[in-house]
Amino acid sequence: MTAARIRNPVLPGFHPDPGIVRVCAEYFLVTSTFEWFPGVPVHRSTDLVHWTPAGHILDRPDLLDLRGVADSAGVWAPSLSYHDERFWLVHSIVRTVGHPYKDVDNLLITAPSIDGPWSEPVFLNSSGFDPSFFHDEDGRSWLLNLQWDPRDGHPSFAGIVLQEYDAGKRALIGRPRTILTHGELVEGPNVYRRDGWYHLMLAEGGTGWNHGILMARSRELAGPYELDPRGSLLTTRDAPGWPLQKAGHGELVETPEGEWYLAHLASRPVATPDGPRCVLGRETCLQRVTWTDDAWLRLADGGRLPSLEVAAPMGAEPGPGPGPGPVPVPVLRDDFDSVSLGGHWSTLRRAPAPDWLSLGERPGHLRLRGRQSPHSRFDQSLVARRLTSVRCEATTVVDFRPAHFGQLAGLICWYDTSTHYYLRLTHAEGKGRVLGIVLTDDGAYSELPESELATDDWPSVHLRARFDEAELRFSASPDGMDWHPVGPVLDAGKLSDDHGSRLRFTGAFVGVCAQDLGGTRTPADFDWFELRELDGRE
Repeated sequence: MTAARIRNPVLPGFHPDPGIVRVCAEYFLVTSTFEWFPGVPVHRSTDLVHWTPAGHILDRPDLLDLRGVADSAGVWAPSLSYHDERFWLVHSIVRTVGHPYKDVDNLLITAPSIDGPWSEPVFLNSSGFDPSFFHDEDGRSWLLNLQWDPRDGHPSFAGIVLQEYDAGKRALIGRPRTILTHGELVEGPNVYRRDGWYHLMLAEGGTGWNHGILMARSRELAGPYELDPRGSLLTTRDAPGWPLQKAGHGELVETPEGEWYLAHLASRPVATPDGPRCVLGRETCLQRVTWTDDAWLRLADGGRLPSLEVAAPMGAEPGPGPGPGPVPVPVLRDDFDSVSLGGHWSTLRRAPAPDWLSLGERPGHLRLRGRQSPHSRFDQSLVARRLTSVRCEATTVVDFRPAHFGQLAGLICWYDTSTHYYLRLTHAEGKGRVLGIVLTDDGAYSELPESELATDDWPSVHLRARFDEAELRFSASPDGMDWHPVGPVLDAGKLSDDHGSRLRFTGAFVGVCAQDLGGTRTPADFDWFELRELDGRE
């Protein structure tokens, strides 16, 4: 029998900042969602090899309202723990990004089951981001987070702070203590106790190409902590050709048999004329780790580079086939026959509401009522799903009859409000309904006039986006059989963290949207949406 292997990434596509916990014989992974709703997807497994989606934790409007938050703000670095027979989820809600300020609230919610019901949020602090809880053997619980310092002449990443949490009072108690400062950028703290040591895991070097994981340890929870003399536990900063780049930001989990694994983020770049670009964003991977005789953590193979395959825990069954991504592929085609959106769909900043999204007004169709522009951080009518492969094709068909240039609808390839490609239908004076591409590139808006196609006499409008590594092609059809190219070959590398002038932390999405800049909420009806991966022959 073939030994089971974990193939990375275990969660392909936009799944950054993994938090992991084991409860009895089951493992749970959570990841960041930034400005997307619902927040914090959960995946579950019994063997670390096979992972299945288990919904989202922040799936109620009272738990998550991100209206107005900046791109790549929102939900940062959720951390999941289990204590006193309850799941604890601590997470940051970041509302301001950039320099010098980070307006952030760190919140705690708890539940008796991973399926809920989740409690109302408890406010913890606003001193920084990347919170986590450590539950010590004496029953006391401690919050760790990065301390942010906005002052000129001071390091912004001002150290790791520790403060006790009183569950009865639902509040932090005592004074926060800085337990570690470092000349390099460190964040994402997590503490683990083993054999008399408190082991502090840190994300280091920022979340880009210099990313990594660093370990420190102390005999006392409050320190002082000594850094691992070997340096980074995990990093790809010195291996630019390695298939998994940007490796860092992790959490540990122990199996029932005493084996240890590290969940961490990494990215798979594609080559572009402007250099490597990680279109799929930061993905979740697992590495097998071991403890040395002198109590330092090491990757099982002794190196620092993340592996595409690692040995699975004892008793695990072999995975479902070659290649990365052991998560079952979500529904490839959605005919919009359900009464609510499936869990593979996301919306921007707020939950779907019947005033702009309906699956019942026209049965078998997704009706979007146009609202604000694709540049808005408030009220967009947009639903999308993350890309999990750089070779894929998204197709939809829309019934939309605009009567004004301010009414638009179509297929959108999305990074954020500052960067996206939009294959949209609109109205042009003297021409009627026209199809064309508009591009927002790092905030700069432009129309591609050579892409304009008259569609007034089309009985229906089928739209398609095809991703092939760094290339993106749009096409359209009146019947789903006779396809017409629309516009030039486009640079899919723009839909990545690595493009543009500002820090960005998410990944590429593809979906459908509608706008009505006049406020009359003209509807667009989408009959179905299909996203499929392409094989090597296509």
